[in-house]
Amino acid sequence: MITDKIILLALEEDLGLGDITSDNIFTPADGARAVVRAKEDLVLCGMDVARQVFEIVDPAVTFTPLKKDGDEIKKGEEVLTLSGPALSILKGERTALNFMQRLSGIASASRAYARVGEKYGVMIVDTRKTQPGMRRLDKYAVRVGGARNHRMTLADSVMIKDNHVAAAGSITKAVQKIKAAIGHTPKIEVEAETPAQVQEALAAGADIIMLDNMTPAQAAECKKIVNGKALIEISGGVTLDNLEAYCKAGPDVISSGALTHSVPSKDLSLKIVEYTKN
Repeated sequence: MITDKIILLALEEDLGLGDITSDNIFTPADGARAVVRAKEDLVLCGMDVARQVFEIVDPAVTFTPLKKDGDEIKKGEEVLTLSGPALSILKGERTALNFMQRLSGIASASRAYARVGEKYGVMIVDTRKTQPGMRRLDKYAVRVGGARNHRMTLADSVMIKDNHVAAAGSITKAVQKIKAAIGHTPKIEVEAETPAQVQEALAAGADIIMLDNMTPAQAAECKKIVNGKALIEISGGVTLDNLEAYCKAGPDVISSGALTHSVPSKDLSLKIVEYTKN
């Protein structure tokens, strides 16, 4: 499984040759019970990944979830408990928390964006601006938060961008090349930076037109040009602060890399609450 590979790499990165501190304070027979708490309000995500971390470190660790992915957690709430060898709990602690903190950050941001989009009937989606190696998990967290996924990989759909247009010679030529080379089923999305490019993309037969780095006012004007003949996606420079203004421009979809590329992690902590010396 892809997730297992990511977890193994993360554990190898953190554990290396062992835990020089814990290995010299605890014995393998020492037991403990620990709790993981939220240190701020958040949308929880990454519980199954955390469980897998401890299963890989030591199957003797009992992982008991108290909440589930997608739950809105208040500061101070417990989200899971762990019991078993103290050494194993501590060796899995940082890796499990790192996954949970990042994924909860993405889910929390996605929930905030999705709620604004819902007010205006606009679908909020992510981009491919994800942590290297973490795309499936990052995009899972987006869905947990209530937003949706754009392309997972370059093979998923056609998206003609500025570099493609430059190589082909024009938007029209790029669309023609694509239509001549692929079947009839994939939709064709074209990135447009000006009203003239919007008109060209529409005339060329684009199914989706991405309005790239336009202001809300410019996007509203381009919507009039399209007039329902293609789906409209707004992208570039979208943040939670300006999201509502872009929604009011009337697109079908808004994509934002901010859901994954610069979202702050949420703070969770693990504390041992009982310790049994053997």
